[in-house]
Amino acid sequence: MRNLNLIHPTAIIDPSAKIGADVQIGPYCIIGEGVELGDGCWLQHHVTIMGPSKIGKNNKFFAYGSIGQQTQDLKYKTEPTWLEVGDDNTFREFCSVHRATSPGDKTIIGSHNHFLSYVHIAHDCIVGNHVIFSNNGTLAGHVVVEDHVIVGGLTAVHQFCRIGTRSIIGGCAKVVQDIPPFCTADGNPARARGLNIVGLRRAGFTREQIRALRDAFRKVYRSGLNNAQAVEELRAGELTPEAAAFTDFVATTKRGIIPGGKAAADEEE
Repeated sequence: MRNLNLIHPTAIIDPSAKIGADVQIGPYCIIGEGVELGDGCWLQHHVTIMGPSKIGKNNKFFAYGSIGQQTQDLKYKTEPTWLEVGDDNTFREFCSVHRATSPGDKTIIGSHNHFLSYVHIAHDCIVGNHVIFSNNGTLAGHVVVEDHVIVGGLTAVHQFCRIGTRSIIGGCAKVVQDIPPFCTADGNPARARGLNIVGLRRAGFTREQIRALRDAFRKVYRSGLNNAQAVEELRAGELTPEAAAFTDFVATTKRGIIPGGKAAADEEE
């Protein structure tokens, strides 16, 4: 049910839109056909949300955001496509998020993410939970970003790339291949610089977990083996769950993983 005291009189809301409880919609916002806004959402001013889009609870949209617009993919033929957003996300000024391209498909964003100004999430992307995008971070279509990833400012990610969990990408990076989990990546094109040691420690990873990941990283990036050989040797031994996840990511990549580069200063424990 709409609480009219929380909706500014200049806002334009399509009659088909479903607005949850305790939603605040500021001046000159536009809520289009087929939009569902969950309880507790907050729209500052001049925010546009188009549908079909399902937005969860307690999301914050700052000024001039454009959410749920149709894909920019030239293959789009006006069929119904979707955007689905979880709970407790923050979209700062001028963020743009596009719906999918093919009929019935979705662009999906999880929960507890923070998107800084001018971030762009293109069609058919899947973004996990607890992800941070710095200013101007940009995803092309069909990119998968797993949980707890940090994307540096002015970073661009190519179509169909996959960004592994708890990885961190430096600012101004150009990502054209998959980034394995738990890694740091930087450069144009991006290269793997080492493990995200600081992030892993902050997340409570033990020395044993980090050591196992370091050994897996070195097997892939420092041993001189090709990826298939490295995966075979890693799977021949006992792997921690984290090292197994790293190994499985390398084994299942479709675009190939980013190449190795000069080691980061924090690769060692």
